[in-house]
Amino acid sequence: MKRLPLALLAAFGVAFVAGVSGQQAPPADLILTNGKVITVDDQFRIAQAVAVRNGRFVAVGTNQEITRLAGPNTRRIDARGRAVVPGLIDNHAHYQEEGAYWTLELRFDNVETRKEALDRIRAKAKQNGPGNWVYNLGGWSYDQFTDDKRPFTRDELDTIAPDNPVFLQFSRAETFVNSKAIELTGLEAMKEPWIRRDTNGRATGIIDVAGNGRVRNLANFLDAPNGQRAKLPADVIERSQFAMLRDLNRAGLTASGGECQFEPEYREYQRQGRASMRFFCFRLAEGGRGAGAAEKQMAAIPSLKYFDGDEWLDHVNWGENFPGGGGDNLYSVTQAPVPQESWDLFGRFAQEVAKNHIQALLHTQTDVAVEGKLREIEKFQKDAPIRQLRWAFMHMEGVTPEQVDRMKALNMFIAIHPREIVMGGLHKRVWGDKALVMPPLRYIQDSGIKWGLGTDAFEVNQYRPFQTLYWAVTGKMVGGMQVNSSTVTREEALIAHTRHNAYLFFRENDLGSIQPGFLADMVVLDRDYLTVPVEQIKDINSAMTIVGGRVVWDAAAPAAATR
Repeated sequence: MKRLPLALLAAFGVAFVAGVSGQQAPPADLILTNGKVITVDDQFRIAQAVAVRNGRFVAVGTNQEITRLAGPNTRRIDARGRAVVPGLIDNHAHYQEEGAYWTLELRFDNVETRKEALDRIRAKAKQNGPGNWVYNLGGWSYDQFTDDKRPFTRDELDTIAPDNPVFLQFSRAETFVNSKAIELTGLEAMKEPWIRRDTNGRATGIIDVAGNGRVRNLANFLDAPNGQRAKLPADVIERSQFAMLRDLNRAGLTASGGECQFEPEYREYQRQGRASMRFFCFRLAEGGRGAGAAEKQMAAIPSLKYFDGDEWLDHVNWGENFPGGGGDNLYSVTQAPVPQESWDLFGRFAQEVAKNHIQALLHTQTDVAVEGKLREIEKFQKDAPIRQLRWAFMHMEGVTPEQVDRMKALNMFIAIHPREIVMGGLHKRVWGDKALVMPPLRYIQDSGIKWGLGTDAFEVNQYRPFQTLYWAVTGKMVGGMQVNSSTVTREEALIAHTRHNAYLFFRENDLGSIQPGFLADMVVLDRDYLTVPVEQIKDINSAMTIVGGRVVWDAAAPAAATR
C-alpha cells in the first residue's frame, strides 16, 4: 500500500483539503490535530489533522492547515500522536437483536482462559441471585481457553453456580448445562440421543448440536424467538441497547449491516440525539410459513422499497436467504443431497429479486452451497443481470478459488465472517487440514474481487473488530491457536473492514474513509494499528470514537457500568 510521508503533505494540501478556505468558510465544529490519521482513501494517505462541520469531514491535512479552520466555539481534540482510523464497519451482525438482552446475557468474547470464564459465571450467578438463569447464547468456544480446552461439565458448573440453572452455548455446536438446568428442563428423564451420558446413564450436562434449540426452548429464560424481537420490558431493552452500543463504540465500531428488529426504538434514539451507530438493514417480503409461503413472498417482491432511510438507518438489501437451495452444513464434510426442485425454487426466487433491482446478501457457507447458488444465478444473467446490484455471498468458509473467479465475473462481493475466530478448533476437527484455508483469504484478496470483513455476531462469533483484523493478519483465533494460513496485510484487512464495506452498502462516496465530504466517523486508537507488534492488534481499543462529528466514546471520561 502506498503511503505519503507527513513531510510531503504540503505538496498536495490544496487538493486533499478540498477547496476549504479559511477566510470564507464557517469555522469547523470540531478539529482533531497531532494525529497519525490513516485515511484509508484510495491512496491510503496519512495526514495529521481533520476538520468537521455539520457531521462531515470538511478538510484533511496538516496541523497548520486544519488549525486555521477553527473558530472560538470549535471543539479541539489533541490526538497526541495517536493513530486515527475510519470508523470500523461490520458488514453483517445481529446487533439490534442481541442488544435487547445485552445486560442479561453472560458473554465470553475476549476471554482467553477457562479460569476467567468460570469466574464470570460465578459473578453472574451472584449478581442474578439464587434460582435465576445464568445463560450465554454463543460467540465463544472452549478451544479459545489457553489453560484448559475441555468442554464444561455438569459437576464443574454445579460447583461454580450451585443455586442457579446454567445454560452455556458453544456457538451452535454444543450446549453445557448444570444440575439445576437439567432439573428444570427435565433432561434426565428424556431419551433423546443428543443428551450425552456417562457410563452409568447419567446426563453429563453436554448437549449435542441437535438439541441446542430444544433445550433453550425448555429453559425459557428468554422470550426471544430466533431472529425476532425479544419480549422484554421497554426499559430493559433500552438499557441493554445503550450498554451494547457503548461497548461497540469502545471497540471502534460505528456502523453495521444486519436485521433491524428494533428500528422504531433506534429512530427514537436518533431523534433524541443519542444515536451512536449507523445501521444498514435487511428488508424482505413477508410470506408466512408452510405451503405457498414462497409464492406469497415472490408476489410481494415488486412492492419492496429500498434506500428510503438516511445516513443513520437505511434499508439496503435482501437478507439472509431465499427459499430453496441447501448443502450448507458447516459441521459436516458431507452434505445431504439437494433435490433439483429445491435449486429451481432458489433460482426462480433469485431471478425475481434481481429483476426488481434489489441487492441480496446471502447466507452461504460450504462449497456445495456456493456452487448451487452460483450456478442458479449464472443461469439468468441475460434476463436479469446482477452486475450493477453488488450481490454478495456471506460467511464463505468453503468457497473455492474457481468459485471466487466466477463471482468476480458477476461483479459480486464476498462478505467474510470468520466464525473460526472462535470456532477454529471445531473447524479443524471437522475439516482437517482443509480448515487452514477456510476461507482462502489470500486468494480472495489477490483475485481483485471486492470483499469485506464482518462477524455474524453474536451466537457464532465475537464482535470486536480488532480481533477480526488480528485473525485476518495472523490467521489466529481467540487464544492464539493458528486456524488459517491464508492471511492478508494490515492495510488490506483495514480496507476490508472500512472502505470496502461502505461499497457493499452503496455508501462508498460518503463512508468508510477519512476524506472531505465524508461522514465524520473515526476512531482514535490507544496504539498504532500499522506499527504495533502483530500480537497486539487484537488488544487495540478505542481511546475515542467519533460518529458524525460527535464523541460517542471517550476512554478518559468517567467510567460507567454497562453490565
